[in-house]
Amino acid sequence: MLDRVTGMQVFCRVAALGSFSAAGRALGLSQTGVTKHVAALEARLGTRLLHRTTRRLTLTETGRTYLEACERILAEIDDAEAAVGAEGVEAHGTLRLNVPLSFGVREIAPALAAFSAAHPALTIELGLNDRRVDLIEEGWDLAVRIGTLADSGLIARRLTSSRLVACGAPAYFERHGTPRRPEELKNHNCLGYTLSDSSGWRFGERAYPVSGNLRAPNGAALTAAAVAGLGLIYQPTFLLAQALRAGTLVLLDFGAPSPVLPIHALMPPGRRPAKTRAFVEFLAHRFAGEPAWERDLPEAMRR
Repeated sequence: MLDRVTGMQVFCRVAALGSFSAAGRALGLSQTGVTKHVAALEARLGTRLLHRTTRRLTLTETGRTYLEACERILAEIDDAEAAVGAEGVEAHGTLRLNVPLSFGVREIAPALAAFSAAHPALTIELGLNDRRVDLIEEGWDLAVRIGTLADSGLIARRLTSSRLVACGAPAYFERHGTPRRPEELKNHNCLGYTLSDSSGWRFGERAYPVSGNLRAPNGAALTAAAVAGLGLIYQPTFLLAQALRAGTLVLLDFGAPSPVLPIHALMPPGRRPAKTRAFVEFLAHRFAGEPAWERDLPEAMRR
């Protein structure tokens, strides 16, 4: 009788890679060995887990349900081994990770090659979404969130931070002048981020009302419009650092402290499988110390 846990591991890898041969190569098994493990699972369960054609493999409805159960069971095995001091537990299965769009493209996606090289048994499903997803209802293992956290009962690990600053393109200032005090922003075209607090742009202890002819739910889109000279923006430094260094955007210095946005990893309460622990530790190490996006920026931004 083939080992049941190994069968689950093989089945999860076949489902992730969509191929018996690819799963065999990843696991160090022959294609025949992989086929035997999956066939043994199907015989034991009395149902088909996969639709097989000459061109592709797809999960049956039962297969999808069983895959979720296998990933949960394998993660719990990892947790049990980690709890008694086991070292080197391999993170495997599928990690469903949700991050804000611009931060994900700029900071998370480039890091995935290094993480995947260290954890080849793990598949990552990367969700890019600026809205605040419900981790539990939508089945996400992990989310990265920027800004102050609500009291949600989720487990939070602070990773780093980013400052909110205001800036504009040289061409905009040539046409419309440069505001010297926050109160003057009401006379300028201020591009709005629709997913943020609408009370205004904050400098020091006050929020100042602003308005403009463009609002969008994505900071990268607003940054591109600002670089083109459409208006002023108020966005995190991780988005603006490249443009500020290049001079295509210029910082507005009102002599007040820049608000700091904490950046957290959020996880559902309860057990944390090896795949989640591994990625959170990876992010914590990657973002340790001064954020790369704030190095070599104007001193005014560090107040």
